Amino acid sequence: MNAQASLLKPPASSLAAATTGRSGFVRSCLSANTGTAFFKELIPAFQGMRGSRSDSTVPPSSQPWTSWRHTSVTRTLASATPASSTSVPASQVKVGTGSPSPLGPSLVEKRAKPEGYSRDSLPARGTVNFALFSKHATAVTLCLFLSGKQGSPPDLEIALDPSSQRTGDIWHASVENVPLCGMLYAYKVDGPKGWGEGNRFDPSVLLLDPYAPLVDGRRRFGDPSQRMARMYGTFDFESEPFDWGEAEAKREPIPEKDVIIYEMNVRAYTADPSSGIDKGRRGSFSAVADKAQHLVELGVNAVELLPIFEYDEMEFQRRPNPRDHMVNTWGYSTVNFFAPMSRYASNEGGPVAAAREVKEMVKRLHAAGVEVILDVVYNHTNEADDTFPYTTSFRGIDNKTYYIVQPNSYVQLANYAGCGNTLNCNHPVVMQMVLDSLRHWVQEYHVDGFRFDLASVLCRGTDGEPLVAPPLIRAIAKDEVLSKCKLIAEPWDCGGLYQVGSFPNWDRWAEWNGKYRDDVRKFIKGDEGMKGPFATRLAGSADMYHVNQRKPYHSINFVIAHDGFTLRDLVSYNLKHNEANGEEGRDGSNDNYSWNCGAEGPTQDEGIIALRNRQMRNFHLALMLSQGTPMMLMGDEYGHTRNGNNNSYGHDTALNHFLWNQLEQNRSSLFRFTAAVNRLRSWHPALGQANFLSPGDITWHEDNWDNYESRFLAFSLHDVSGMCGDLYVAFNAHSFAVGAGLPPPPPGRQWVRLADTNLPSPRDIVDDLETIATNGRVISGTYNVAPQSTIVLLAAKA
Repeated sequence: MNAQASLLKPPASSLAAATTGRSGFVRSCLSANTGTAFFKELIPAFQGMRGSRSDSTVPPSSQPWTSWRHTSVTRTLASATPASSTSVPASQVKVGTGSPSPLGPSLVEKRAKPEGYSRDSLPARGTVNFALFSKHATAVTLCLFLSGKQGSPPDLEIALDPSSQRTGDIWHASVENVPLCGMLYAYKVDGPKGWGEGNRFDPSVLLLDPYAPLVDGRRRFGDPSQRMARMYGTFDFESEPFDWGEAEAKREPIPEKDVIIYEMNVRAYTADPSSGIDKGRRGSFSAVADKAQHLVELGVNAVELLPIFEYDEMEFQRRPNPRDHMVNTWGYSTVNFFAPMSRYASNEGGPVAAAREVKEMVKRLHAAGVEVILDVVYNHTNEADDTFPYTTSFRGIDNKTYYIVQPNSYVQLANYAGCGNTLNCNHPVVMQMVLDSLRHWVQEYHVDGFRFDLASVLCRGTDGEPLVAPPLIRAIAKDEVLSKCKLIAEPWDCGGLYQVGSFPNWDRWAEWNGKYRDDVRKFIKGDEGMKGPFATRLAGSADMYHVNQRKPYHSINFVIAHDGFTLRDLVSYNLKHNEANGEEGRDGSNDNYSWNCGAEGPTQDEGIIALRNRQMRNFHLALMLSQGTPMMLMGDEYGHTRNGNNNSYGHDTALNHFLWNQLEQNRSSLFRFTAAVNRLRSWHPALGQANFLSPGDITWHEDNWDNYESRFLAFSLHDVSGMCGDLYVAFNAHSFAVGAGLPPPPPGRQWVRLADTNLPSPRDIVDDLETIATNGRVISGTYNVAPQSTIVLLAAKA
């Protein structure tokens, strides 16, 4: 069939959503810092064909990869809807051999529009290359939805010819004269049907490209009528590059020792009507940017966003089950690792709008002095398990490559993530996808770092066994782009691998310090025998992190995180109350180390209420006075409650939403205190030090370390710079007052009270740190530290 004959194909399409900055698969693999031997399995992917095609070779360089050839093309006639006025006539579409690199869709050529035509009247057209990895597939069909219409059969199906459109394990084709924005695409993949061998091929299922830069599907978040909606790949090769501005180009990263993290959920931040955001924009990326000033006033300089990759919020509603009343609002159900969550776009704007809004959000947060860290989920996907499988992408493309499969087990998919499947992250192909995805978010969206959910999964080999030196973790730490980012591991998984303090790190990785959380909770609530461990956590957890070139800031200190009690619930409930989740209270952690202060849940007892308010302040002071990187949770600044639910992942309600009206009610009390403590953290050089404390940095006012019943701890942090003055801190977790004899202040200075959590607001903390020397209350001799309270004194100039 000659080139002219190959023009007789059905109409081309209008694809959407694009990005640049993704490294080509072949090029990136060969340059990855993971060792030559590790990539032995990849060699066939770059050396011609497999099996009966072993004598075939990659077309010679003298033959253009865009050369046109015979390809089986089928037009679906089931849809009676005529093509839109902007559709491409069938006679103008060409299908070419294409290139195996880069994976996903990529722009080959962009044609100039006829003079006088706007984007809306005539979308830009050009040539797009498609490339898909599948080692075990025997047939791949590229499906194009030319008009961008969802739910209808494909307008064009291109059966790829393995003799010319498969290079190694990569299937590819180029399509000429298609719209560069608005078209949807998917794949159908067939292969061996041996379930017992780990294959899950089904050629009737439309599959999402793992490298799709954008994803289109549902437009409205949590729409039950669209619970089974298919997800399609799309791109935007038409829009002009985003204007990041000169300030962004000159911006320097915040030193890790100075970072204060605010963990938050994009949707929940502004979803409540009390946010004052227009209804169509509530819960959107752009609404987060509108509320950037709150972050500035709070005194945080980094947000850690719960997952914003395209995810399936309707996963609980696909079949009848005890959780089918819930919507996944946390986002730990990844559909695609390159595309922003399309339903976080304003006014149901779709994937192109979502991508633009992410960039605008990041740009505006950066302008406000706030960095952006993404919570990323590379441990599992939305495709569930083999009992209730939900095939949308990886499973149907190459199950044995993308997931850890154990063919000899009755349940073949390994489940180290607790969600039914485990991504095969240290397989060379999957590892490269993860690296490409991470670089994509840094280069395309300018994010500043990543927190890796259940990161210990990423330390398992292809057989599921833990690795001493996981190739993926090392590659990220050594990568030219990623090594400059903030890298945070959640150092455990659901398979029993617990690596707090021992996560493979190459002196680059930080860790969520779960031991910090537990020890601080135990001491503040008054457990015996916790003074020594509490002091160790305050001093930067040197017992775990003072190894090689690791620093105190590699300990991400937190008392509260998204999973678990809020700060208010930590001091209001002894037990979890998760009945609303539909699992009869079986979900969520039972080890909360919480104390309700005398009554379970809401109470009118003024004494209990006052004690709870003190305890919340005690916890936040401990967090911000500790060496290491502090992280607080969205809503704790005003005392948000989830009514004792410590696993509220499925509630798109006020249970999770930031309640701006409650912020206003508590602005002059708890918010004021929290913000002032955050400012103290940033202001005083003795807090957040770059190196572990030496004897000259701290004095422990303690000669009773071995007293198991002692719940009082006092120390001085010395300001060796002389800029602000020493700090004296005393924590009293006893139920009675303790008289603390104060050490003499340095020459020429006097002790002035900064904070006392026992005092009512506004006396509980000094707002103006610059004038404290003249306006603060001078303290000398002995200070009576009230029960369950904390004091902070400053050695100000006399």
